Amino acid sequence: MKKNLLKLLTPMINLPTPSSISFMWNFGSLLMICLINQIVTGLFLAFHYKTDINLAFQSIINMNRNINFGWLIRSFHANGASMFFIMIYIHISRGIYMNSFNFKMTWIIGVILLLITMMTAFVGYVLPWGQMSFWGATVITNLLSAIPYLGQSIVIWIWGGFSINNATLTRFFSIHFILPFIIIMFTFIHLFFLHLTGSNNPLGVNSNFDKITFSPYFIIKDLIGIIMFMWMFFILSMIFPYLLNDHNNFIMANPMITPNHIQPEWYFLFSYSILRAIPNKLGGVMALLMSILILLIMPLLNNKKFLTNKFYPLNKIMFWIFIMTFFILTWIGMQPVEYPFIKMGQMFTSIYFSYFILNFYMSKLWDKLI
Repeated sequence: MKKNLLKLLTPMINLPTPSSISFMWNFGSLLMICLINQIVTGLFLAFHYKTDINLAFQSIINMNRNINFGWLIRSFHANGASMFFIMIYIHISRGIYMNSFNFKMTWIIGVILLLITMMTAFVGYVLPWGQMSFWGATVITNLLSAIPYLGQSIVIWIWGGFSINNATLTRFFSIHFILPFIIIMFTFIHLFFLHLTGSNNPLGVNSNFDKITFSPYFIIKDLIGIIMFMWMFFILSMIFPYLLNDHNNFIMANPMITPNHIQPEWYFLFSYSILRAIPNKLGGVMALLMSILILLIMPLLNNKKFLTNKFYPLNKIMFWIFIMTFFILTWIGMQPVEYPFIKMGQMFTSIYFSYFILNFYMSKLWDKLI
């Protein structure tokens, strides 16, 4: 048994890793910790959850008040989702800055992972059956009606009726339960392609001649990252457990009362702002999808001499403008649909999409200058 375990772990222990990689490469292992947390806590929550529109909200209250440590498990699960997306966005940002999209298959599988994770988070947000859960699900699923000819039929098929009802809740719970296991499968595919090429590095150079074993150097570095992550996660979960929750979700879903401002969870607000910025419904849905799918074109737009933005001052400036744009779009998503937020959303949506083209042309310009 011990010999078989050693054989399994040997490739990871002896994995040749660029000696120059920094703490910014820790987020892959932190995402694995987040995924394990979500699966374990989700399993325990599923024991007590009721997939019935009349009982779902009460079952959440029951978990918080009557189940031993139910409040803690739910806090870990709800805040774990937020931490998951914080880690994902930092992981992707590092990949964009350090040009990790040069590893095409690793990058493509990573984008697919992001899409599946977003879908998992969306259907999970519906399950507490609060006001924002219900109305958020109603608005987002209704976007599919923008598809020509088939849209309305698809919406009715997903709902299992002419409005969100018991069938919808049961389906969303089933999808939310099964998708994490699909995420695990794609994670192993992601790691497989990563191990075929090896990791990128901050210098953006061929590091075949300067590699060290993964253990013990990077295991220690990952452990330090995990300790820092757990510290932040415990503070969020135990001291500020409802900091990132919407106050409307503490009210049971009521189809007869619409909240003043319907919005998704904070980690989808940048895409929601892009959706709202386009006056046409189908155009808005296309822009919403492209806000994520545009990441897939990045490997096609790369022909740099150097494999990192560190040596491209113009690209560095553009990258930080892009990050600022992401935060501003997130903030705009929280605001009502009125002037000046509509105009601001349209302006920053243009900047968001422009980055991916300008990044390509600025690197070409700089390559000519040097």
